[in-house]
This record gives sequence, C-alpha cells and structure tokens, in this order.
Amino acid sequence: MAEETGSYNQIVLEHFNYPRNMGEMENPDGVGEAQNPVCGDTMRLFIKVETDRIIDAKFLTFGCGAAIASSSITTEMIKGKTIEEALMISDQVIAEALGGLPPTKVHCSILAEKAIQAAVLDYQNKIYPPTHFRKGG
Repeated sequence: MAEETGSYNQIVLEHFNYPRNMGEMENPDGVGEAQNPVCGDTMRLFIKVETDRIIDAKFLTFGCGAAIASSSITTEMIKGKTIEEALMISDQVIAEALGGLPPTKVHCSILAEKAIQAAVLDYQNKIYPPTHFRKGG
C-alpha cells in the first residue's frame, strides 16, 4: 500500500487492518453509494431493515485506509439503530468514533454519512415508492 498510515491512530488502523462487515449483502433492503470525485474513493453501503430498525449492514469500499475504516465503523454504528437514529449520524460523529481523522482524510467520514443517507433513501423508496403525478385532469 502506497499510502502513509503513520498519521492514523490505533482505532483507524484497527478498522483498516481488520474491517468489520466488509462484503456484499444478499438481498439488501437498501443500498447507498457515495463517491469523492477528487480522490476517487467510493463507498457502497448495504442495509437490512426489520420494523424500521437496521438489523445488518455491510460495505464495499474502494479507497484509502481512512475510507475503509470509516466504512467499517459506520456499519457497527448503524446496526441496531432505527432509520431516524441512523440518519442522525453525522460525519463528525463518525470521525469522533474513529478517534479523529487527519485533516486531509475528513472527506472519508463525509462519504460514510452520505452513504448512510443514500442507503436509507433507497430503502424508503422501495417501501414507499415515489408517486408520479400527471398534469391535467
């Protein structure tokens, strides 16, 4: 790996070296993807929902160590949460759970927040499909 990991703390290194919940989920209830067009980091989050509660989460991430660590800890953070609770998890909360990120890697926690929002939106659109209105009468 070409990236310098010396600026990462132990929590980030732990989630990077031993990521939790990595992999694709069969039959997810929601899938969200977020991408940073500048660096190319891409995060895909899968959620399984029962009675408005996230019971499982997995991720696939292409990116740096901080992106993988952010994805890993995010899956742990949203498991067991209601949809509303998951949507309240901000990039700052994710970064704090990781013990902080170097300033040049804060975008990774932002990707994780956006992936949560996208996965929840996908889930909600499956449960409550958007209605299409016709003009005229």
